[in-house]
Amino acid sequence: MPERLLHLAAYDIRHHRRLRQCLYVLKDFACGGQKSVFECYLHPYERDELIARMLDVMDDSEDRFLVVPLQTGPVQVMGVAVQPMDPDFFYVG
Repeated sequence: MPERLLHLAAYDIRHHRRLRQCLYVLKDFACGGQKSVFECYLHPYERDELIARMLDVMDDSEDRFLVVPLQTGPVQVMGVAVQPMDPDFFYVG
């Protein structure tokens, strides 16, 4: 099975209700982040699931969603940033 890779997921949602729903979806996958940008360690199938769930709640004629895979090398953080970590498991519930 492929290793999980660090991705950045970002959204720009125009309607408050959809914004809240997208936030709940992303929190199921995120290990960190702030405002509308999240750090997510994802297997390819988790990335596909994240995209499918976001498409279910967003309006693709008004909203935007972006998932960007990052380099597989070490992550460098500065300032008060917290090093992203891939936990052994995620609790969804």
